[in-house]
Amino acid sequence: MHIANLDGIRLHYRIDGDPAGAPVVFSNSLGTDLRLWDQIIPLLPKGLKFIRYDKRGHGLSEATPAPYGMGTLVSDVEKLMDHLDAKDAIFVGLSIGGMIAQGLAAKRLDLVRAIVLSNTGARIGTREMWQERIDGVRAGGIEALADPTMTRWFSAPFRQTDAFTAWRNMLIRQPVEGYVGCSAAISGTDFMATTAALRLPALGIAGSEDGSTPPDLVRETIDLIPGSEFALIRGAGHLPCVEKPEEYARVLSDFITRQGHANV
Repeated sequence: MHIANLDGIRLHYRIDGDPAGAPVVFSNSLGTDLRLWDQIIPLLPKGLKFIRYDKRGHGLSEATPAPYGMGTLVSDVEKLMDHLDAKDAIFVGLSIGGMIAQGLAAKRLDLVRAIVLSNTGARIGTREMWQERIDGVRAGGIEALADPTMTRWFSAPFRQTDAFTAWRNMLIRQPVEGYVGCSAAISGTDFMATTAALRLPALGIAGSEDGSTPPDLVRETIDLIPGSEFALIRGAGHLPCVEKPEEYARVLSDFITRQGHANV
């Protein structure tokens, strides 16, 4: 268990794989912690250094008072990567993690050589929608939003499995300040112009059953970056790395291999 003290925030992180390998950094979604990636890490190419972290207000990281700005969340992982001397990384972000990826790539190309934008958008939803969710969580806790969130996140067959219970529990056990803070960050973010100015290898991944960031939104976002790639994982919702880990790992591994990342 590792905690990095980063000038005003303490973040929990984990390193797997080869400590001397080229870095791959993972940033997870709203309402989840770094266990989001548990099933795919063992399936990825050997010889790489896999860095995962709990963003501000999630998992075992510190939960500062809400609201948060997207710039703060980008700065958090920037500081973490500097702390770990993780340069020229492939950065994999899912949902809000994909927004963080876009912001970091625009700010620090020395840290990021390629990005994977999974189940995300340059903007997601509206300010009004996010304010309703924030108000709902403030009034009734995350539990009040859990069932409609799970319907957007997971396909109907997965919601009948035993594993589904664990993901629902993960959501409702996140700190309220973290959920509200990150919701505010998403609400205030529009990276359309910023992402359109990016020039680096990029892969978009979408789930056909995703009710939070539908495939059209992911495609619209990744198409902003010239030369980018797109992959659709059928039968999966907002967290395809959970529902279809083998397919997700194959798509990600192929992209990593095409970047020659293990030889950097």
